[in-house]
Order: sequence, then C-alpha cells, then structure tokens
Amino acid sequence: MAYPTVSAPYGLKPINLIGGQVFAGATRQIKIASGYATNIFYGDVVRISSDGVIVKETGTTTVDASGVVGVFLGCSYTNPSTKQPLQAQYWPASTVASDAVAYVADDPDQLFKVAAVSSGSTVAFYAQTVIGSNAPLVQNAGSTTTGDSTVALLGASTATTASLPLRIIAGVPDTANASGEFCEFIVKWNAPYITLTEGTPNVVAWNGGHQYLNPTGV
Repeated sequence: MAYPTVSAPYGLKPINLIGGQVFAGATRQIKIASGYATNIFYGDVVRISSDGVIVKETGTTTVDASGVVGVFLGCSYTNPSTKQPLQAQYWPASTVASDAVAYVADDPDQLFKVAAVSSGSTVAFYAQTVIGSNAPLVQNAGSTTTGDSTVALLGASTATTASLPLRIIAGVPDTANASGEFCEFIVKWNAPYITLTEGTPNVVAWNGGHQYLNPTGV
C-alpha cells in the first residue's frame, strides 16, 4: 500500500475542536502594527503583545510568559504601492499599512495538524508512544514564495515537561508508515503552568498556554 508523502513541514493547520466539535473556519481579526518588521506566515504561531497587536511567537521549548493566542491564517491591508485593498497569505515584514489586520484561529479548544521533524525541516516518523506527551515547536523560516509557514513539532524531544507548548492528542493515520509510526500529529495548546519563586513573600506566576486561559493576561 502506498502512503501519502509529507515532504516538508507546513505550519499548524486548524482541523476541528476538542471533543469532535466542528471548526467552521471562524477567525478573529486582530490588528498588526504598521511597519511591524517580522514576516508572519500562514500557519505561524502568534500572540497578542502588550500593545494589543499581533506579533509572531518565536518560542520553541517555551513560549512568551503571556502565552499564545493562536495561529495566523492570512491578513488584509492596503497595499502601500498600489493603494488598493489586499488579502494576503502572509505579512511581509516592515509593510506600512495602518489598516492591517491578521486573521487568527484563536479558539482555546482548537486542534491543529502539524508535521513532526527530527530537526529543522527533516520530517520523521514517531511511534504511538509519544501521544499524550508534550512537545516543543521548531521555528523554521516560512516561504515568501508560497506565503506558508514551515513551523513543525520536534518529535525527538517529547516529554512530560509542563512548559512545552504543545500537547499531542493523536497521530494522523493517513500518513502513517507500514510500521504504524506517524509523521503528522494532532495537537492542542498546552495549559498555562505555574512557577514559584521563593522569597519574602513567595511569588507565584502563571506562564504560557493560551492567552485567553492565562489569568495574568499580557
């Protein structure tokens, strides 16, 4: 039997929600600051900054203490060259557009499909035993040709570590190999986690997870 081939990572793709709830394609529009100097690709992880705008999240084994808000699914803005409205697959770094907004899959219950890699963009297969574990992200550079992300899951470093950003929910059987190993997984955002700094007084801090579930906000 021939199996579909996953030749490269493609970012995080929304599929459905926890419990089999349907993902109807709903997104939230969140402002991008004019001139924001980082490319954001379709499928990249994003968060809301303290300025209330979308920024790319670049964390791997941990994410920003405030957490992440979801996955970038394109944007719209007035093209500064043509002065015409533009629907775009990715945000080109340093674009000057005061009306720029990102479309974000921001549901805390969202499930995503993601490719697993051994490092970088090298797709690799992993056994059923990684399901239920936590996993880091691999922040590969996206493509300005396609506009797509190449963010991936680092399958070689799954663990029970609370600070890892992804929880592996299931393998994708369509691209499993003959040995029953998976190169794609279904994941969700891990829960925010608590750290304790001993002192006078002790300081308890919430970190990571989804920003809507992190009680300290941004």
